[in-house]
Amino acid sequence: MATQATAQRRLSFLQIAITLQTLTIFLQAVSAGLLLTSSYGETLHSVGARVMYGASMLYVLAAVLAWKPGGGSPRPVWHASGFLVLASVQVVLGIAHVPSVHLPLGVLMFGLSVLALARR
Repeated sequence: MATQATAQRRLSFLQIAITLQTLTIFLQAVSAGLLLTSSYGETLHSVGARVMYGASMLYVLAAVLAWKPGGGSPRPVWHASGFLVLASVQVVLGIAHVPSVHLPLGVLMFGLSVLALARR
């Protein structure tokens, strides 16, 4: 019984991490619009990028914590690690000012994050 409660808590932490990641990616899209229309948009988008990257790292941590003690499937860890790689590429593309790849990758990341959230 205690193991089931622990597993449920880990699953909840994983759900929270995926939700936070999805929300931060969505807010990046909003701040990208502000980037084009306001003076403070660049600052907001820059801060949001750091928060989104942190949320991706939290997703990896949550996936490892949900997998390792219970000995379940490592698939969520691979998904979370893939997101961290995508987030890293996204940050590099943003710094390099390559919007032709940066924007579509952001849309892809949002879609994949929503998909991961729907699977939980």
